[in-house]
Amino acid sequence: MASTVFFSVSMSLDGFIAPESPEELMGRQWMELQRWMFPQRFVRESLGLGAGGEEGRDNDIVRGTFERTGASVMGKRMFDAGEHAWPEEAPFHTSVFVVTHEQRDPWQRPGGTTFHFVNDGVETALDQAREAAGERDVRIAGGGATILEYLNAGLIDEFSIALSPVLFGSGVRLFEGVDAGRIALKQVSAETTPRVTHLNYTVHQR
Repeated sequence: MASTVFFSVSMSLDGFIAPESPEELMGRQWMELQRWMFPQRFVRESLGLGAGGEEGRDNDIVRGTFERTGASVMGKRMFDAGEHAWPEEAPFHTSVFVVTHEQRDPWQRPGGTTFHFVNDGVETALDQAREAAGERDVRIAGGGATILEYLNAGLIDEFSIALSPVLFGSGVRLFEGVDAGRIALKQVSAETTPRVTHLNYTVHQR
């Protein structure tokens, strides 16, 4: 059985998943968007932020996303921002396939993360990620343009949004440029916690 391909993002109430400027990707506004995650015990353990943390539904959801993911795919913009911001032990612990025009040897990090640089487009990156994932799923990690490219190509099976009580006003919209005439969604679940609302959908062709 083929791996499920999914994405999972935090989104502001006005539809943005990141600031417009790459220099602000790990800045104050982005941190506010992700505020629900950082107190979680699993996140603190994964990022080496120290002992303790919250254990509840948000923590279970983050852990479940991590445990189902056998490989990830991301765009060059996300990689460039994360390369300087992630800890030495990058928080993926799987193979990550970076869609890029850059020619570069695989970059292996402590803790099981290896970044592979794919120059042949999103489908080739996905094929390689499926093979690496084995029986687990493939996560399209971002950024927004990469998620949209996979979504418009009909390559996303399902997705989840953590809708945060934050307003951006401008930035990277998750669905800016989506081919709405070809894509239909079915809501699977909606769950509210004290910090965010978790929305889950499956994706179908119209």
